[in-house]
Amino acid sequence: MRSTLPLRFVLVCGLAFSAGCLNGSIGGSEGTRIRNMLDEQAKDWNAGDIEAFMQAYWKSPRLTFSSGGEVTRGWGKTLANYKKRYPTREDMGHLKFSHLYIDELSEDTALVLGRWYLRRDEPVGGAFTLVLRKFGDDWRIIHDHTSRGKR
Repeated sequence: MRSTLPLRFVLVCGLAFSAGCLNGSIGGSEGTRIRNMLDEQAKDWNAGDIEAFMQAYWKSPRLTFSSGGEVTRGWGKTLANYKKRYPTREDMGHLKFSHLYIDELSEDTALVLGRWYLRRDEPVGGAFTLVLRKFGDDWRIIHDHTSRGKR
């Protein structure tokens, strides 16, 4: 008989996250470094600098970005999609991340769950899941799954 413990753990964590119960950081100093990276990303976005925002992503053709049922592969294509979707400063709005949950899975891999919100004429927001890898001293997003949803 197979154990259902892993499935139960995933379901409980998913329910707790969706209910907003997990609102913290696991991972000590590395968790703080990841949170700082995300703060810098939001700062760059809010300055209207998509290219600086993209520096948090792994510059590789193996980067994956999933959203709206589509998967984009590669840093350059992801950058091009951002520029196409947000062609003006007004379209970009003001970005805020919240409900961050950072789990250091190993010394060089982390999982980040959170919510995003763009304040603009037509506000939009949703949830995201990031997989990060540590390259030297720097954390980089190697996979981003972002969805729209309730604010």
